[in-house]
Amino acid sequence: MIACVFPGQGSQSVGMGQPLVAACPEAADVFAAADEALGFPLSAVMFDGPAETLTLTEHTQPAILTMSTAVWRVLQGRGLAPAYVAGHSLGEYSAHVAAGTLAFADAVRLVRNRGRYMQEAVPVGTGAMAAILGLDEAEVTAACAEAAQGDVVSPANLNGGGQVVIAGQAAAVVRAGEACKARGARRVIPLKVSAPFHCALMDPARDRLRPELEQATAADPRIPVVANVDALPRTTAAASVDALVRQVSNPVRWEATVQWLAAQGVDTFVEVGPGAVLSGLIKKVARDARVLSVETPEDVEAAVAALSL
Repeated sequence: MIACVFPGQGSQSVGMGQPLVAACPEAADVFAAADEALGFPLSAVMFDGPAETLTLTEHTQPAILTMSTAVWRVLQGRGLAPAYVAGHSLGEYSAHVAAGTLAFADAVRLVRNRGRYMQEAVPVGTGAMAAILGLDEAEVTAACAEAAQGDVVSPANLNGGGQVVIAGQAAAVVRAGEACKARGARRVIPLKVSAPFHCALMDPARDRLRPELEQATAADPRIPVVANVDALPRTTAAASVDALVRQVSNPVRWEATVQWLAAQGVDTFVEVGPGAVLSGLIKKVARDARVLSVETPEDVEAAVAALSL
């Protein structure tokens, strides 16, 4: 049984998508549709950079959605039909485009605003995120509670394989990192991010995005979409939109998502889009699963052969 998974912010790189667009008309159509929907040449930023422009959150989020959707359309055209889809944070939007919940043009506009609202929710430099390695969720949660001292700091990404990312106000994240080390964490790695995603500091972004999501045209997904907020499938438009609203300021339960999919019988995960971050995480959670990552024309051919499409 196959599940397709879609990456989130951080997987971007200048030049991504250019070989696929050159080789596959379906991909070229997606990039052209993104430029038209946004009213500016996102594809040029993706192909040519500079990297500082691509890594602006309001550009990164539509860029990754565009890349992931382009790869999906190519794979779909070759016969890929997964039993489930899921995405990490921003990737949940790519999953809903794949499932038919949201039209691509609507989704690419939504995620540009999502990126802008998340960036504007917290002044630059006042928030932070850090990856905690070698400590379980319960211990990290306790360390955050102990270190908060009236500030916001909490688990943001429950990635599995002994990796929990925390987010909050910068000083509180530093205190929580020290508390995690005291509890036995192997490493604490500060992350280069523009905002503290998936914590209570994102509540203003959630509130700004909610009416736009609720007004968007949404359909019942044709493929169940496993949501970040609780690692359970969404099969209706209303439940899908609610999950997208809630995930802005709630943790991404990625380990539980992979565990749920494996429990349903998924034994093959296809990462659709730039990079291979999710493939690495999945291998730590579902050790016996087959994991493929697809980004380039060569990856497409390899996946088609591996999956006997």
